[in-house]
Amino acid sequence: MLIGYVRVSTEDQSLNLQKDALIKYGIDSRNIFEDKVSGLKEKKVGLEKALMYLNEGDTLVVWKLDRLGRSLAHLINTINLLKERNISFISITEGMDTTTASGELFFHIFGALAQFERSLIQERVNSGLDAARKRGNIGGRPRAISDEKLQVIKEALDNGMSKAAACRTFDVKRSTLIDSLSRLDNKSST
Repeated sequence: MLIGYVRVSTEDQSLNLQKDALIKYGIDSRNIFEDKVSGLKEKKVGLEKALMYLNEGDTLVVWKLDRLGRSLAHLINTINLLKERNISFISITEGMDTTTASGELFFHIFGALAQFERSLIQERVNSGLDAARKRGNIGGRPRAISDEKLQVIKEALDNGMSKAAACRTFDVKRSTLIDSLSRLDNKSST
């Protein structure tokens, strides 16, 4: 069975172009699910219903790939989920049809491109972090206890103050103190 899915980003846009293309392709208008939401953040109730409605051997058809997912990674993930359920996928505009050998090749090329995109992003992030470190910027969460305060607390503990008393005196949480002392011990042992 052919199941269609259409999506536009805003309420004032029309779904007619996409619906007409799916009907012309042979999909019964009663089997077309729709969303009028942005592709990135909002929940796509129509897509969720379509995915639940699909059975093994069915085919999900969209007018254009970007109607199914805005990011390449999301698109690949959705199509992989369909494949796991033995459901085919067709994008009319791009001519992608996972029931054919060329469509399957097209899908695998998309998968490789998605992996390449993830690798490039990771590479850029790591380069940026390295450059920041070289400038003396250390990313991450700021330390809860400054090095100076930690040294004073350590001296107090070495002179017999209990951890509970140190927490009360220096206004730090016990877990934060333990983590900071552990970090200090690891730092001094290296």
